[in-house]
Amino acid sequence: MKSYLPLILGMMLVTYIPRLLPLLIITERPLHPFFKKFLLFIPYTALSVLITRGMMEATGGMQLVTFVGLGAAALCSWFKGGLVLSVFVAIVASFLSLQIL
Repeated sequence: MKSYLPLILGMMLVTYIPRLLPLLIITERPLHPFFKKFLLFIPYTALSVLITRGMMEATGGMQLVTFVGLGAAALCSWFKGGLVLSVFVAIVASFLSLQIL
């Protein structure tokens, strides 16, 4: 029986090194404020892409629940901010609307 350990370790190195090198190179350099602002918006952009895709693929009975969750996440992020809180509020709102409807 072959050992897959060298293959797994090799794949680990191939994936880890490209992520580690930029971190080591850029660690001490200050970023331009534009790039800092750009990097701050990446989690919100990723979340909006996932939510939009979920909205487009929602089945007939789930469209209202999807829009309730989206509206709750939008309101929470508009007034309070924070990615984790917005996701949590959207999940709770969607769950409650599933129970009511």
